[in-house]
Amino acid sequence: MKLVDTSAWIEWLTDTPLGRKIGAELPKPGQWLVPTLVQLELSKWLTGNADEDRAELVLAFSTTCVVVPLDTEIALAAADLCRQHQLSTADSIIYATARAFDAVLVTCDAHFNSLADVKYFPKGKS
Repeated sequence: MKLVDTSAWIEWLTDTPLGRKIGAELPKPGQWLVPTLVQLELSKWLTGNADEDRAELVLAFSTTCVVVPLDTEIALAAADLCRQHQLSTADSIIYATARAFDAVLVTCDAHFNSLADVKYFPKGKS
C-alpha cells in the first residue's frame, strides 16, 4: 500500500515533470491510502487552483481509494511522531496513517526524507 501526501498529489495533478515521475509510483485505488486529512488539504488546494468540475473529479477519485478517517489510535500515534520527529500536526497524522497500514509514504516534502518507509521526490529535481 502507498499513501500519497498532498504535495505529491499536487505535483501529479499539475502534470509537472516531477508529477510525471510520481505518476509512475502511484498505486491502483485499492492500494492507495487517502487520509481524510489529505482530502481536506486537496479540497483547499483545488478551491484556488482548479475549476469546480476538476475539483469534483479529483475528490470523487479520492473516494475510490482506501479512505482512512482519523481515529484515536492514529491520533495517539501521531502525537508520538510529532514529538519524536518535530513534525507538524497534519504531517504527523499523515505519517501515522501510513505507519498504521504498513504503507510507503509518497511525498515531495523534505521533512519526511529521513523517515522510514518514505519515497521522497525532491522538488526542483525532475
